[in-house]
Amino acid sequence: MAKILRAGKTSQPPRVVRPHNGQKRLLRLHGTIARDLGTQIVAGHFKPGSLLTGEIIASDKLRVSRTAYREAVRTLAAKGLVDSRPKVGTRVTPQAKWHMLDPDLLAWIFEGEPNPTLLTNLFELRKIIEPEAAALAAIRRTKQELVEMSAALTQMEIHTLTVEAGRIADQEFHSALLSAARNVFLGSLTTGISAAITWTTIFKQRQNALSRDAVPDHRRVYDAIAAGNSSAAHKAMYNLIDNALLDTRNVRVAKNKVKKKP
Repeated sequence: MAKILRAGKTSQPPRVVRPHNGQKRLLRLHGTIARDLGTQIVAGHFKPGSLLTGEIIASDKLRVSRTAYREAVRTLAAKGLVDSRPKVGTRVTPQAKWHMLDPDLLAWIFEGEPNPTLLTNLFELRKIIEPEAAALAAIRRTKQELVEMSAALTQMEIHTLTVEAGRIADQEFHSALLSAARNVFLGSLTTGISAAITWTTIFKQRQNALSRDAVPDHRRVYDAIAAGNSSAAHKAMYNLIDNALLDTRNVRVAKNKVKKKP
């Protein structure tokens, strides 16, 4: 029932305020600046503790407004990459302060050549989280979540992980699985885990096609969850991630061999 404000009057839905063209351009511009600075920071071009160029000089150099540059720095600060203080400036923070599962941050990391230790750490995190989530999903999943996982698997088989449609289906599979675990804290990791899966998949085929079809690994996870077999689901997901890590390491070895050729 609508809330009564005055006799005969009801509350109205709030008016949606859409950004005008100038605001849209500013959003795109400061996003581009943040991306450029962010990729340089994660690649190590700006060392922790170093100061970024001041707002006035940087905006003049980039030929952008101070507002656009300021918003870009705020974006970086929100992701933990920098710390801005009056009369001190904007200082690059240690990696320990970065929001490592932020989707943008992961994208910036994988634009270059990710550090081998960082890659291993990322897969270690997945091994800690996803097998346990799969075990919980086997107990708590609903019919609807099984339908969603099955549909995602079908799309992965049709499109394969070499194209965007297949990678989106892969994201949907893992998102449905984390949702099926019925744990709000696990659910909050969905966006970050999905981004990690997507970017590692893209990284593995940046130069050559995927050497192994990962869909059967996903099928084994689904079958265990559908059967309500918690231990089998845990094992299948652990093996899936282990195989993905092995694929990634093989890609790095192949790349290094190509670089060493005269």
